Amino acid sequence: MIISRTPFRISFFGGGTDLPAWFEREEGVVLSTTIDKYCYISCRKLPSFFEHKHRFVYSKQELVDKIDDIDHPSIRETFRFLNIQTGVEIQHASDLPARSGIGSSSSFTVGLLNSLYGLKGQMVSKEQLYRDAIHIEQNMIKESVGSQDQVAAAVGGLNIIRFYQDRINVSPFFLNKDFLDEFKNRFMLFFTGISRMSGEIESEKIAQMYKKVKHYALLKDLAEQGIHSLLNEDLVEFSKALKDSWAVKKELSDRVTNSTIDSIYHCGINNGAAGGKLLGSGGGGFILFFVDPDKKELLKEKLKDLMCIPFDFDIGGSKIIYYNGDRI
Repeated sequence: MIISRTPFRISFFGGGTDLPAWFEREEGVVLSTTIDKYCYISCRKLPSFFEHKHRFVYSKQELVDKIDDIDHPSIRETFRFLNIQTGVEIQHASDLPARSGIGSSSSFTVGLLNSLYGLKGQMVSKEQLYRDAIHIEQNMIKESVGSQDQVAAAVGGLNIIRFYQDRINVSPFFLNKDFLDEFKNRFMLFFTGISRMSGEIESEKIAQMYKKVKHYALLKDLAEQGIHSLLNEDLVEFSKALKDSWAVKKELSDRVTNSTIDSIYHCGINNGAAGGKLLGSGGGGFILFFVDPDKKELLKEKLKDLMCIPFDFDIGGSKIIYYNGDRI
């Protein structure tokens, strides 16, 4: 048996510029971090005496014999990509709910690849993990997704990720420890209680991108501003860029926000948050606030009907945390 642990991510700036529809014509840039909340995937060779060849347990259970019969798109296409012929059992567990803006789908694909490569007796680079995951999601499943989530999940840590037509460049962002602690202490993460299908929202954004070129260019500029603010240890500038970025993101589609999300956001801004944003493509999921530490208890009380999720940054990316040597 092999067990992989793959982190979820928080994207601060540049979401949308990691879409191929954008970076195949203009440079994209994202500033993001992975957090200590994880997707766990266990894989083992399934003994042949079962009536079924494969068993998958996630939010439901699948018992199948052929790859074409697999319902879960990531499992099906990853099996096809790796040419899995031997019977395999897969079980999935997660620290946070799916469809909530923290890159859970890509963390699943990256973690599944990592586990199955290990089950085949192969150790691959983090770059191969994210490139394979991008290929599976964008070209095989044909999902309307960007390329930042796969990179973050595989590599881990606080990174500047630049997207070019022919390459992806990942630069770890190293901060002074005292400043890093102060920076991390400003965040509060709340679950709105709303799940959504990000692919539908992203498809709409892509279809309208030709009308929103100035918006995506501004998102890129704000990402550069956010990066510059951290280099200068300027948290006021960072919070302003975060606030401005959310204002631009809302203009990309009328499905990015709704009255419930707007109410939560305004409550945050009116009760100590200097900036904030909804994570992921929009429509629901987690909302992140950048808050003066002296105001955190006030905001927590004002949003007491929402679950507040404490977190730290992750630096390891996708890892194999258990391996017993059995191979397929």
